[in-house]
Formats: sequence, structure tokens, C-alpha cells
Amino acid sequence: MTATLIRDGTVVSLDPEIGELEEADVLIEDGEIVEIGRGLSASNAEEIDASDHIVLPGFVDSHIHLAQTQVRGIAGDWSLMGDYFDHMLGNIAGLYQPEDMYLGGLFGAFEKLYTGTTTALDWSYPNSIEHAERAVDALQDTGLRAVYTYGPPGDDAAKWWFDSDVTLPEREIREFYDENIRDDDLLELALGLRGPDFCTDEAARADLELARELGVVATLHMGAACWPSSVYGDDYQGFGAIEDMLGPDVNVAHGNHFAQEDVDHAVEQGVSFSATPEVEMQMGHGIPVTGKVLEAGGRPAWGVDVCSDISGDMATQMRIGLQVQRMFENQAILEGDAEVTEVQTTARETLEMATIEGARALNMEDEIGSLTPGKRADIVMIRTDDFMTAPCHDPIQTVVFQSDPSHIDTVLVDGEPVKRDGELRNPLVEEEFDRFVASGERLLDEAGVDLE
Repeated sequence: MTATLIRDGTVVSLDPEIGELEEADVLIEDGEIVEIGRGLSASNAEEIDASDHIVLPGFVDSHIHLAQTQVRGIAGDWSLMGDYFDHMLGNIAGLYQPEDMYLGGLFGAFEKLYTGTTTALDWSYPNSIEHAERAVDALQDTGLRAVYTYGPPGDDAAKWWFDSDVTLPEREIREFYDENIRDDDLLELALGLRGPDFCTDEAARADLELARELGVVATLHMGAACWPSSVYGDDYQGFGAIEDMLGPDVNVAHGNHFAQEDVDHAVEQGVSFSATPEVEMQMGHGIPVTGKVLEAGGRPAWGVDVCSDISGDMATQMRIGLQVQRMFENQAILEGDAEVTEVQTTARETLEMATIEGARALNMEDEIGSLTPGKRADIVMIRTDDFMTAPCHDPIQTVVFQSDPSHIDTVLVDGEPVKRDGELRNPLVEEEFDRFVASGERLLDEAGVDLE
């Protein structure tokens, strides 16, 4: 049995029964949190000094496309319909070779770990089974806990998007799951569905039925503003053909244009929503669904989405998503001719959306998302002795508003340290760097994308 003792930290457990503890310890055995308290001891345990650190659960990114990492920095001025569909899904994605999937996923996962995300849902567009296998190889080589989402191929947008009647390849997916994911403790499978927004009713139902047969999460891009209002906006039909199939195994990415009654119904059925506020506000998806989910009595999970556009840092989404929601809440008060005397959505809530709510969206809340005995030891330690984080009067506010990736000293996944003393420990960061850069250069060159 291997044991690790994190000692003397400010523990932000996000477990309501444990709460926050100062000068507290976390005992880990074989990757599992077994005890949280003060003055703990364990023979032969490796000790990690957490004094002057906040100890909290790792972030959970509920929606990201990791394979786009080597083309980062190209989409910062793109809209969804004006550029992204044409250039990324209609061009660049089709040029990916299996090794490009590996390199993009590898360094995307490294960015996740470096910035404190210990679990991510990687929404993937594999052009072949080999592409999917190399994408999974990347996740396994980094040590990130991940949900690999097998979506439609990226090499034929006309076939797979916009009223497509083609369903996901069932036999291929079943074989891929059995051979690459089923026996891996750090990996889960999800299916990336297009839903009624992008395919026929029959295809949408068949794909969701396949996910349910496999017992995996079905995650759908739905409800983003992609067409003129005469086709989409005011007349948007919500869940349409799959309305009677909703459940806690369904995750909606975006959902900006769902009516409140659609969100109410979905939350009642246990559906999770992944809001990706920074990308949505830029690319023209519409107002994040956050407020509607809160109104329905639920809470969304945060996600990064398009890392060809923005940083993979989840703390940025945590801050932007919170402040945008506060802006709408405050504006409603001001328009009612009243003064804003208190904020409504809190720093704790946005941190929970980046942790336990992300875990719930992936149906993993019994394993991760809080520091709770019996859960896996996915843990982040943030320095509070830096001139940018000290003094730490409120640890949650320090995490949400004052820290950045440079303050993340230590990251553990399943009890294994993947980042220590502010640096990733995996030698592949240096060994594969040149190939990673060359992959991005080749993809953009072949795509002929003009960034001027």
C-alpha cells in the first residue's frame, strides 16, 4: 500500500460535512482519500508540506476539444458561423492524421494538468478508429483523468452535420471501448451526439439509444445561435425528438437558446448543462445558459470548449462565468429602479461549478469533485505565500479571484503527483514539444487558412 500525507494546509473540501479546515491534513492511500483532519499520521507515508497552501479538489472541465491545442491562437477573432464551421470543421479537422490527434491531445492534457484541471471531457472528432486510439494514447500518457467522447468524424462536414441522417458507427465504437477504455481506471467513454440541431430526428434518437445501451454519458452540442432567427432563434424547438429521452446521462453543451420551460424540464429530468462562457460570448452563441439553469433550481458546469481560440485554464471560465451572471442579475435589479446591495451568485458557487458540478455532469460525483473520504485523490495545492495571493483572508475568494496557474504548486491525480514545485513531471513535455509545434504548422499550412 502506498500512502501520501498532505500536511498542514488550508483544506477547502467542498464537502458540506467537512467544510474548510485550517492547518489540516489529507491522508491518501492507494489513490483514495481515507481521512481529513488535524494531526494525522501514517507510517511510511510520503509527506507533502502544504503550509502556506490552499488544498482543494482538482477542477473538472466538462467540455473541451483537446485535439485543437496545436492550432491554438487562430480563432480569437472568429465567429461560430462566419469562420469556425468553415475553417475548423469544414477544413482543418479533415486534415488531422492520427499523430496530430495524439500531439494535440497530449499537450492539451498537459495544459489541463498544469492549470489545475484533473478531469476533462475531451469532445473528439476522430476521422478513423486509429485517430481515436491515438487520442486515447495521449490521455493515458499524461495521467489526466478523462472522459473520451467519441463524436462524428471531422473529415466530412456535409455528411455529418446539418440535417444528417447518418448515425454513429456502433460496431466500431463498441470494439474501441472494449479494447481501449473499459479496463482503464482513469478513462471513461462518452458519446458525442449532434442532436436534433444537426441531424434528423431518427439519427438523434438512435445515437442516444446507443449511448444508453453502452451505459455512458451522451453529450450534445445544442441550443447555440447558429442560424437566423427565422430558422432558429424565436422558433427554436428545444429538445424536439429527444425530449422524452432525457435523463442524468444526458449532458448539453451550451444550450443558450433553450426556453426557460425547456431548461426547467431538463433539470427536472437530471440533465446537466455545460456552459462555456468565454467562447460563447465571442463566437455568437448567445447569452450563457447559466441564469436559466439557476432559475430552474440546478447549477451548470463550466467548460473551456474551443482551445484553438482561448486558454485551457478553467479558472478563467470560473471567473468570467461568475461575473457575467452577476452582471445580468445586477442589471435586472437596476432596471427595477433599485440599488444593488448584495451579489446573488457567489464565489463558492462558481468554484463548485468548476469541481463537483463538473463531476456530476460526467456522472462521476461519487468519485471526484470534492475532498471526501472514499473519493479518489484528485487534488490541487495553490500557494498563498506569493505577493499576488497573500494575505489569504478567504481561501475560496483567493482561489477564484486572486490566483493564476503560476500559483498552482502541486497537482495529484489518483494520488499520483503530476505537477510538483510548479512544474509538470512528465518528460514528454520536452520530448514531444518539437513534434507538437510542427504538427500545428503543417495543419495550418495544408489548410491554407489566412490569419491576416
